[in-house]
Amino acid sequence: MTDANPTQTAAQTKRATTIEPLSIDATAQLCTDVADNVGRVIVGHDAEVEHVVTALLARGHVLLDDVPGVGKTMLARSIAKSVDCTFRRVQFTPDLLPSDITGVNVFNQKTREFEFQPGPVFANIVLGDEINRAPPKTQSAMLEAMEEEQVTVDGTTRALPQPFTVIATQNAIEPDRTYELPFAEVDRFMKKLSLGYPDPAEESEMLARTVGHHPIESLEPVTDIETLRRAREAVTQITVKEPVRDYATRLAGYTRNHARLGVSPRGTIALLRAAQARAILDGREYVIPDDVQYEAPVVMSHRIKTASRSGSDSKSRSRSRAGSNDDRHRDGAAIVSDALEQIPVE
Repeated sequence: MTDANPTQTAAQTKRATTIEPLSIDATAQLCTDVADNVGRVIVGHDAEVEHVVTALLARGHVLLDDVPGVGKTMLARSIAKSVDCTFRRVQFTPDLLPSDITGVNVFNQKTREFEFQPGPVFANIVLGDEINRAPPKTQSAMLEAMEEEQVTVDGTTRALPQPFTVIATQNAIEPDRTYELPFAEVDRFMKKLSLGYPDPAEESEMLARTVGHHPIESLEPVTDIETLRRAREAVTQITVKEPVRDYATRLAGYTRNHARLGVSPRGTIALLRAAQARAILDGREYVIPDDVQYEAPVVMSHRIKTASRSGSDSKSRSRSRAGSNDDRHRDGAAIVSDALEQIPVE
């Protein structure tokens, strides 16, 4: 496998090669193969596994937010092991530094020159485990990587391997021992998912699989990095016609009018990219409103802020937005649900 050399700058690693897309059927089959492979480890979360796979194909990042012990890290590892690619894990802790993620220039005594030692972000799939345990300064080290797929250290910008996907887990409890993720970073995650506790039958099946050797130990790749690149290219070819684009725009507009902070244009782009991947699962060359509606709850909800920072801010904004005073007491998921109910498909 050949990926971008982390010692090269972003300008040096830009390639003009054209990627030949997979067929729609082949891409849909790849999704099925990866999901089935992950299903050997993860029991009962078929929809969430499918969401992660489609985000991977849609060039997005995923935030898994839930209580400890429900399989967030195991899901991320299973996805990574299902693809023959480079994989690195970052265990976020309060003492983690930005350079521990991006890399650092080290002086070589023999050559009398500084050499760049790449950090764990230089991989195709990066698992950020308990990302909210690190302070904001360290979390912000991921911003450039997630949005621009590059890292700047000491004034030199280096491209990340392609494809590049971050799957991060977040500790949903222990607020006194974690930090709130910057909203700019949350907005860079295409999807935010929760697994929840399994039902009794699923938990019993999970126990049967793990009481001996854990199935993650024997999990083998079902595809390679070049096939994944071609599958991603296939997703970009899916047609999104103007009525569907307008529908997504009106959904985003509804959230902006009914919250202190609504879905950003980046969020609307993510919604349509996720819908393209959803369409390909159904063997279609075009996106329909159903694809947008299916993806909207996991793509849009975490991009909405409803709580005001101060009373004066609340009063000023409530005067400028009709009906926003009541909506401010609701969460993002409820506002997205209302948007899907009230915004007509035209």
